[in-house]
Amino acid sequence: MKITIIGHWGGFPKANEATSGYLIEHDNYKLLLECGSGVVSSLQKITDIKNLDAVLITHYHYDHCCDIGPLQYAIQIKTQLKEINAPLPIYAPTGEFFNLLKWENYTYGISFEENSNLTLGPFEISFIKNIHPVEAYSVRIKCGDKVFSFTSDTSYFENLAEFFSNSDLLICECSFYSDMDGLKAGHLNSSQAGMLAEKANVKKLILTHLPHFGDLNNLLTEAKEFYKGEIELASYMMEIDI
Repeated sequence: MKITIIGHWGGFPKANEATSGYLIEHDNYKLLLECGSGVVSSLQKITDIKNLDAVLITHYHYDHCCDIGPLQYAIQIKTQLKEINAPLPIYAPTGEFFNLLKWENYTYGISFEENSNLTLGPFEISFIKNIHPVEAYSVRIKCGDKVFSFTSDTSYFENLAEFFSNSDLLICECSFYSDMDGLKAGHLNSSQAGMLAEKANVKKLILTHLPHFGDLNNLLTEAKEFYKGEIELASYMMEIDI
């Protein structure tokens, strides 16, 4: 399983980069997880949009879903150019924008909830409902004997560690530094990210959804106080094979 970090910023993209977006690949199946601002442009640096098999978005905050519109236009145009011959499925929670995922005959929405189990190509996907201002979900993706987990946006809660247990890779949001309150904002801080990874016994931790302020290396230092495994900051177009 190969994961490419298309975007990793929280809120808005740094110049020439993107907010949340992750391309997950195995056996030529391509799943785009999240489609935030700048993702459609950046994605085309590594693959043609016509190669996408499915899209999954975890919630309807703009930094996770606002490039769905440009993606739909891309699918429409490429279908009209006869580069694509089937509509693109977009998996998402039922919510305020779900009906917009249906775009003529080019894209369509398929809903999921906490108890859903999806099989998309080689990927077996399960969910847990997060603590966030809008309905949002963490994701666990199993492929063969490997597990990739993604927090999306959430405050810390105890059941997360069990959900992510023994993951080969956890990409964990880290919106705040350790002296900041993540609970009120519906986000994790660096200490909580480290604590979560340690309790879940994950093999590797990557901090994502990064803030636009402060020294980002401090996030690593603070998370390492709790997590003793391999840890990195997400970076633009980082590739990870598990």
